[in-house]
Amino acid sequence: MGAELIPQLLIYMIVLLFAISAHEAAHAWMSDRFGDDTARLLGRITLNPVAHTDPIGTLLIPIVGFFLGNVGGGAAQIPLIGWGKPTPVNPLRWRRKDLANVMVSAAGIMANLFIAICAFTIIKVLWMTGWIASIPESMREPVVLILFQFLMMNVSLAVFNLLPFPPLDGSKILETFLPESARPMLDMLEQFGFVILMVLMYIGVFSAIMRPVWAIVMFLLFLGMN
Repeated sequence: MGAELIPQLLIYMIVLLFAISAHEAAHAWMSDRFGDDTARLLGRITLNPVAHTDPIGTLLIPIVGFFLGNVGGGAAQIPLIGWGKPTPVNPLRWRRKDLANVMVSAAGIMANLFIAICAFTIIKVLWMTGWIASIPESMREPVVLILFQFLMMNVSLAVFNLLPFPPLDGSKILETFLPESARPMLDMLEQFGFVILMVLMYIGVFSAIMRPVWAIVMFLLFLGMN
């Protein structure tokens, strides 16, 4: 499948595991803040990827998708997707349930945005100060690749999870603000949400959403750089 892809795959998987672990740990931590210790007692407030790894969603599908999407110049058009083991929460134990639902659902998105902002800042500082030149030449490309992967992965996960389709976080946030009359529509979407998401990703809807997002991120990243 191309030995040159193995280092890229390793970097991709390391970044993916960290991003997913941070996302799920943030859900668990926020749920605990609102009075539900279910996830905490199960050891889910941790960055240890073992606690959050789903064999299919975190390992198999991302690895297969990576190779199918890269071999032959990406002609397979397989989207790079991945997900972790869902964080268990008990909404009946939450204090201020509506606020808790929004905050717990948004916590994973906020964690990914925080990581993306850190990566963005490091890249910007390295280039604007010229410190990038102080990194040994043999290490420079891997360091840049890892930083950009952290930026890209976490921005993508944050935007992706904002989409209002079950089981994504955006649908749970939307649920808080929808009138009761809209509940049947959301329940129907929940039955077919995963299939709808896969279809939308395959036909390029997510890519279309991400293009302007990436245009803005890249504009800000290289703004002021010579």
